[in-house]
Amino acid sequence: MTHVAALDGHCALPQLGVIVAEGPDAAAFLHGQLTQDFSLLDATQARLAALCTAKGRMIASMIGIRPQPETVVLVLGRDILPATLKRLQMYVLRAKLKLRDASDEFALFGLAGEALAANGLDPAAPAWRRTAVGDASVVSLYPADGTARALWIAPAGAAAPRGAALHPALWQWSEVRSGVATLSTPVLDAFVPQMLNYESVGGVNFKKGCYPGQEVVARSQFRGTLKRRGFLLHAAAPLTAGEEIFAAGDAEQPVGTVVQSAAAPQGGFEAIASLQVAAAEAGQLHADGAAAQPVTLLPLPYALLADI
Repeated sequence: MTHVAALDGHCALPQLGVIVAEGPDAAAFLHGQLTQDFSLLDATQARLAALCTAKGRMIASMIGIRPQPETVVLVLGRDILPATLKRLQMYVLRAKLKLRDASDEFALFGLAGEALAANGLDPAAPAWRRTAVGDASVVSLYPADGTARALWIAPAGAAAPRGAALHPALWQWSEVRSGVATLSTPVLDAFVPQMLNYESVGGVNFKKGCYPGQEVVARSQFRGTLKRRGFLLHAAAPLTAGEEIFAAGDAEQPVGTVVQSAAAPQGGFEAIASLQVAAAEAGQLHADGAAAQPVTLLPLPYALLADI
């Protein structure tokens, strides 16, 4: 069995948490805080989005759905949830909504491979489509090596989705292979969204109104000032979020940062890293550490917006 064929089943995702925004202004408020359009979000869609600083640096990434007109559900890493919730609450002011940590109210699962069809889902559905399956909301994700994937968001205590159990390490690897980075604490406040290709995977809307950091994000896109992009890497030894990447011959000045990493089922480790484009094109990269282990670039599973 190949490593891709093994990516089949469902996996509980306790590393993720949920923020719920409820009230007449919930969608409009988030529309003004995040990089994606939440005002036009309907019950058939999901949004990949980032929360940025005034300098355009990402301090949270999340997937949002709007199951009811006055309810928005945001799924993000538990490690960054408290700080994200606190920051959003600072800007509520007179807006008519309430924000809360609702992680204990939901059960979250990742689905891959045949598990999608087993739960009545279309494996060919485009990324960021929301499908209702009973009380659950299911978000189509970017595939991993051609294998369909989805995020299952259900009320706590609900039955697990149908299908075989998927090992958590395989799910983590699929997240890396999708090329869509999920932020964690070691890499906050480090990247403009385009440095992780968010504009190419549906994470930025350039037509919406202002949000914190919007001017910087737009300038990076339209003035050609972006010199870093997200890349996939492979290495023989472990890579960790926040670890620096260097070019051959220069052990002092890093040319990139590991954002997310997982063990590869075929051996070694794979990661999403934000790299200087020039250094990536030159090749001969290695990870930080005593061994200065070589890393090799893997093809991105999607086209960059600038290349379309």
